[in-house]
Amino acid sequence: MVHRPGLSFRFTHAITRTPADSVARGLRAVDTGDPSGDAFRAEHALYVKALEDAGLTVDVLPPLEAYPDSCFVEDPAFCLPDGAVVLRPGAASRAGEGGEIRSALQARFDRVVDLRGTGHVDGGDVLMLDDVILVGLSARTDRAGAEAFAALLNDWGYRAKVCETPTGVLHFKTACSTLGDDVILATKVMAESGFFGKRKVVVVPDGEDYAANVIRVNDVLLVPEGYPKTLAAIKAAGFEARGLPTHEARKVDGGLSCLSLRFALGEA
Repeated sequence: MVHRPGLSFRFTHAITRTPADSVARGLRAVDTGDPSGDAFRAEHALYVKALEDAGLTVDVLPPLEAYPDSCFVEDPAFCLPDGAVVLRPGAASRAGEGGEIRSALQARFDRVVDLRGTGHVDGGDVLMLDDVILVGLSARTDRAGAEAFAALLNDWGYRAKVCETPTGVLHFKTACSTLGDDVILATKVMAESGFFGKRKVVVVPDGEDYAANVIRVNDVLLVPEGYPKTLAAIKAAGFEARGLPTHEARKVDGGLSCLSLRFALGEA
């Protein structure tokens, strides 16, 4: 089975999609107001610039007005150095997003395959670590989809594990992220889950659970701005971090990881 130090955070490329005005109709668990397309695009531009500053070549796809949540490109696909998997998001309104992103995947990968069967997987429920890929069950990822995805990953030589996501967590990665180097950032309930074995876990301070969703991109950690206690905890653990605005994304249950597909080419 593949165990490659840096697999979870050493990247060369990313795929993103510009938010559409229809994002105002995006899915959300709690209504805190509609995001503004203009404001979201301004934040998205800063996000793309941060990925480029971290050394990535970024493909920015055009907005899709027919799919309000389509800027969250992580959910309809999953990328590894070996190839890409077109997933099947669990929300009915997102069913066509996999087909829309396929050509962008084919432009970068020789191997692009579909999730087997009829089950559902959202990429936001998939946490890639250097030695295992965790697939969390949720309202958007069912057991049939998760097990089919895990079997596909096993066929590619990766170890995958299906996890029972704690109650109340929208997506698995809503509540945890890898900081790299066998260190996990997680909310208290996720830290107590036992999913992470002997890895060091940095617990998100009370009141800042949203900040559990961060991304490490090569040598920098991108974190949502406005969560000083979490930022301090990350820095205390020895990681460089940079804050980015996610105010508009949060209104539709989005975070930093959702906004890009990150991968390394030429390393399969």
